[in-house]
Amino acid sequence: MNRLKHLFEHKKGPALSIYFTAGYPELNATLDIAEALEKAGADFLEIGFPYSDPVADGPVIQESSQKALDNGMTLEILFKQLKDLRKRVTIPVMLMGYVNPVLQYGVENFCRDAAKAGVDGVIVPDLPMYEYEELYSECFAKHQLSNIFLVTPQTSEERIRKIDSLSNGFIYLLSSSSTTGKNLSVSQNVEDYFKRIKSMNLDNPVVIGFGISDHESFQKANQYANGAIVGSAFVKLLGSGDGYLEKIPEFIRKIKGSGVS
Repeated sequence: MNRLKHLFEHKKGPALSIYFTAGYPELNATLDIAEALEKAGADFLEIGFPYSDPVADGPVIQESSQKALDNGMTLEILFKQLKDLRKRVTIPVMLMGYVNPVLQYGVENFCRDAAKAGVDGVIVPDLPMYEYEELYSECFAKHQLSNIFLVTPQTSEERIRKIDSLSNGFIYLLSSSSTTGKNLSVSQNVEDYFKRIKSMNLDNPVVIGFGISDHESFQKANQYANGAIVGSAFVKLLGSGDGYLEKIPEFIRKIKGSGVS
């Protein structure tokens, strides 16, 4: 059983995913951060590979991407860092980024190296669904990588059903159509959207991202989903100066709340 499937079938309570940008705040901090997050109680991770034009990202993650690029981070370096991933981290790990660097690296090379490192899946927000299905799905399947699709409040039921049929990890439910870093505000429209998705009884677990930053928003999201993703709030912590690794346990505790494993 793959790590993602095992997580969602056996996890008691909501799952917490943490996103961070590879190469930020320091080039070689990737595995130190990942290991610290698992020890602190994160259930799965999203490691972002930086890109110079991150259109879906808010200012915090944009800044972290630029800093990571300035530090010298590339996909080649990231995969070299990840060669020891499974010696230090046991929870599911996703790679997240934009399609341009993947195409430049080569989709086959990317999938091969991700699988070799022990990566469980990939989130590429600007990869069109039809391109994935027609051109790349066999490559992902060959290397046993889940491709994670994003759903927004504007996504039609027909498309969501199609995404569900193509997915074998989880579905990434955006809380809004804005960029990352906006606080989750569960208005009536957003609540209706969450309820609509939940009522569809999809085959894949649903994880909510964008705007999850504290225990309250984590709890709100998990009324409607199997887990939630924290990104910008954690990236801010990484940019807060020396000692960021020591701050991780308290950060995770505050998101999950006392008594939540």
